[in-house]
Amino acid sequence: MKKKNIINLIKYYTEKNDLLFKNEAFEIARFFDAHGDQELAEYIMSLLSDVNTFVPQEIEINSSFMKKLELTTEPLPLPELITGDIKGMINAINHKIGMNKYIFEGAPGTGKTETVKQIARLLNRQLLSIETSELVDSKLGQTAKNIVSVFDEINKLRYPTNYVILLDEFDTIAMDRVNENDLREMGRATSTILKELDRLNEGIVLIATTNMYNKFDKALIRRFDAVINFNRYTREDLIDIAEIILNSYLSLFSNARRDIRLFRKIINLYEIIPYPGDLKNIIKTSLGFSNPNSEYDYLTRLFSHVKGDVKKYALTELYDLGFTVREIETLTGISKSQVSREMKED
Repeated sequence: MKKKNIINLIKYYTEKNDLLFKNEAFEIARFFDAHGDQELAEYIMSLLSDVNTFVPQEIEINSSFMKKLELTTEPLPLPELITGDIKGMINAINHKIGMNKYIFEGAPGTGKTETVKQIARLLNRQLLSIETSELVDSKLGQTAKNIVSVFDEINKLRYPTNYVILLDEFDTIAMDRVNENDLREMGRATSTILKELDRLNEGIVLIATTNMYNKFDKALIRRFDAVINFNRYTREDLIDIAEIILNSYLSLFSNARRDIRLFRKIINLYEIIPYPGDLKNIIKTSLGFSNPNSEYDYLTRLFSHVKGDVKKYALTELYDLGFTVREIETLTGISKSQVSREMKED
């Protein structure tokens, strides 16, 4: 809790501003609750629990550029390095030390947007997404005006500490101002963003995502409190994450059986394992289109995503790929005895 909270509390009391006084008191209660003093938080809330107490309610967002996103409770497996940064980020926000602007940078499918949804859920805040592509306008100067307009809307939110703002695909409106290949209009847009970030309400948490971080203006990067790199997946991280994704979906399919060892072997056949976003789609498709009368058909379909149709492979080729006789039976439907016999003949 900052000194500003106490000063505001006294200020609103002397001004007889009941609405702002009680809102500030709620913020103080939330602070104590977040830092383990639930008893004091509950006591403050009880003092404010009379019938005339104002309780901040969720409001409808009426904006041309912002929309509310639904939060997710699905598991979001991330490497330890990224998880550690996210925990540190949440800790900094909860302690209100003036860190409220972040960049998530990384390749498509690395989990940037899904992580923002999880952060909003953990902070117990609403998530508002800005459609950055809709800010861009062909009329001279209009893009900059749209940027000013949307930041005005953000700063006028009645309860800023209730929101996380997502600037997805931030590079749409924020590129290097001195890049000769860039349009002069986008240079103006970037300059406008610099000014708007400087005046952003510090109660708002703003997260920008991009897969073109290396093209960002250095002055723009300095306006953010931290940059989190989402490209830090090792091969083993991706295999572990694929297993977590599989387990989350297998529970929905009563006809499918689990064979984690075979599953991991198939994923490991990738020369370059896809990032989680693509892995999720591949695994979901393999399960969704699998034969309900075949317990392991999803593994055969998964193999086809990675290496092509299993029927095109000789049994000895499958064996050379590291599969056991039993696993070859699972993938091909050919009995173990026949697999063994044909391999001996070869």
